[in-house]
Amino acid sequence: MLPIGVANKAEASNCCIRSVLSNVTGKWRMIILLALEDEPKRFGDLKRCIGDVTQSVLTENLRGLQRDGYLTRSVNPGPPVAVSYELTPMGQSLVELLKPLVFWTHEQMEQVKTLRMEYDRDQAS
Repeated sequence: MLPIGVANKAEASNCCIRSVLSNVTGKWRMIILLALEDEPKRFGDLKRCIGDVTQSVLTENLRGLQRDGYLTRSVNPGPPVAVSYELTPMGQSLVELLKPLVFWTHEQMEQVKTLRMEYDRDQAS
């Protein structure tokens, strides 16, 4: 079994598995990584591609992904100034691991919807 169990909060904060997974499995971070799969994108293009993310949330998540080495940020001084984001080789390897999960979720969605409805119905009675 993978070493995912910890005895206390101090151990949890030093667990490399928890540290990495908590930084890449958040909703927005996975979507950002997947949005950058094919090509670098400017901030506005990335925001439009994702759609329902706020500017501040996108900025915060981009910084976190950059900090951990999954993407790079490039500034072209312009005019106009253009900021773009691109996956690093590590980010590309992570996206390759995420893609099967994305395909799996797409394939399972109808079953999940059905099971959710059954659960909700059972809870209501």
